[in-house]
Amino acid sequence: MSVTEWRGRFDDQQDDDSPIDEKQPRRREATALLLDLLRPFRAAVMVLAVVVVVENAARLTVPLLIQRGIDHGIPPIVDSGSARELLLVVGALCAVVLVQAISRMFFLRRSGRIGQTVLLELRRRLFRHFGRLDVAFHDRYTSGRVVSRSTNDIEAIQEMLQNGFDSLITAVLTMFGTAALLIVLDWRLGLICLVAFPILVALAAWFRAESAKTYREVRESAALVIVQFVETMTGIKAVQAYRRERRNQEIFEDVADRYKEVNEKTFKLLAVFMPGVKLVGNLTTGAVLLYGGYRVLHGEMTIGTLAAFLLYLRMFFEPMQEITQFFNTFQSAASALEKLAGVLGTQPAIVDPVSPTRLDQVRGEVAFHDVEFSYVPGRPVLPKLSLTVPAGQTVALVGTTGAGKTTIAKLIARFYDPTSGAVTLDGTDLRDLRQSELRRHVVMVTQENFMFDGSIADNIRFGRPEATDAEVRAAAEAVGADRFITALPEGYDTDVAKRGGRLSAGQRQLVAFARAFLADPAVLILDEATSSLDIPSERMVQQALETVLADRTALVIAHRLSTVEVADRVLVLEHGRIIEDGSPAELIREDSGHYAALHQAWVHSLA
Repeated sequence: MSVTEWRGRFDDQQDDDSPIDEKQPRRREATALLLDLLRPFRAAVMVLAVVVVVENAARLTVPLLIQRGIDHGIPPIVDSGSARELLLVVGALCAVVLVQAISRMFFLRRSGRIGQTVLLELRRRLFRHFGRLDVAFHDRYTSGRVVSRSTNDIEAIQEMLQNGFDSLITAVLTMFGTAALLIVLDWRLGLICLVAFPILVALAAWFRAESAKTYREVRESAALVIVQFVETMTGIKAVQAYRRERRNQEIFEDVADRYKEVNEKTFKLLAVFMPGVKLVGNLTTGAVLLYGGYRVLHGEMTIGTLAAFLLYLRMFFEPMQEITQFFNTFQSAASALEKLAGVLGTQPAIVDPVSPTRLDQVRGEVAFHDVEFSYVPGRPVLPKLSLTVPAGQTVALVGTTGAGKTTIAKLIARFYDPTSGAVTLDGTDLRDLRQSELRRHVVMVTQENFMFDGSIADNIRFGRPEATDAEVRAAAEAVGADRFITALPEGYDTDVAKRGGRLSAGQRQLVAFARAFLADPAVLILDEATSSLDIPSERMVQQALETVLADRTALVIAHRLSTVEVADRVLVLEHGRIIEDGSPAELIREDSGHYAALHQAWVHSLA
């Protein structure tokens, strides 16, 4: 796959990274999400708004006090009255500065607490929602994108909450406050300043429009980098085994170079906008100083008024840089919010019923009633499947790859819902049960059972956290895992390391069997669950399977027919249809049957 094709594949998968003209609904969702997160803090936000107003009022008072001090506290001839006036001005100036400092300290502490609480709630929602979303969603949504949503996008919102809104509110209040004071101080000089205002507005509008597009590209490019990095490191064994290091390096360098380019575009925008604002500000200041100096020389204005005017003029242009920074932060956070809103707005395909049915005693009868299912519309995997598995029966599903064996298992575990028809447990449609209740009664053990970081005991009691040490040990003994566990230096307290890296594939599978046995479900599904075991381990598991499968309904999917021998019944599948159904012994006696041929080939392979 070429680098361009890889990027195209990734872009095609991104249902939340559509072009800008498709973003209007998502933008409204993002705004609604932010307002919903801030809703519990409405009173606190109002208090902070008042604090910001007080702080800015204190800040805007400083040039007026300086004007008063110059014009009345420092006259040509110093007398006791002017000295007293100067002391009063200095005292008032100290009080104003103190108010400003206290307001700033209060604002930072309270806003910081609110911002972190909002981020905590967002992280909780995101984690909870990702956990609720169905398997089909996670099959489409790459792990790298999940990481990007949980880290990169959250950090962008954190930056906006910490600095963005404060900068914007302060800048807006300062601009409008200074504009009003400039007119009040001297309307003639104020008109000169107002001439520059349309130019600043035009610059700001241009920067906002361009930065909106650029920062969305930045977020998308950042996600590409994270996805390629995470997928490469997650599959590092395959990468090294197939000598893909150089190719993956090329792909990573390409997406990283794209990320660099779009970031450079942001600096190009800043390189035009910020110097442009400074140029307009400096030219305006020069014009004010020239005309104001002329009026001072002719006695039409005091020096204090001119000094205050110049200070206000500087304060008028300074917020433009803060607004620029806010635009940067806001555009980045807005893109992140759009993506997060897209994820949080995704409804899981598997949902609990409004009025769930409760099963008091679960026998474990599983039935398929004219079930049709397809992963892709128009390409059915199961066409009109009808099947009944009585309670307590062990059924083996065999057939070629793609025959529909794992699909049947996923439907029973309700990782997917059928396209039509119904799957029932003890006569109750699975869609009428709460997922939590269904998961208590139906457990699936797969070939790649995940081991979580922690001890072996923690992994065994994963399905029953309240289980005692004795129950954990009994479950391990039942499946034959106790022997290798007790041989480890730390026994059941042995840390399995990342993804069970300290255990062999067979040992990990035995731990997964113990986990399922401890959960004690009514229906147990084994999907290629013994394929990773070596011969000695497989024999040990074969001995334990009779104990594990006793008094429960079981579906065993396996290519190794040694595992099938424990079954009461065998179903041979082909293209989603059952072509043979009977006990292992009955099907072996049918010399022309598919299972008999598979069994004969297996016997020859052992010879």
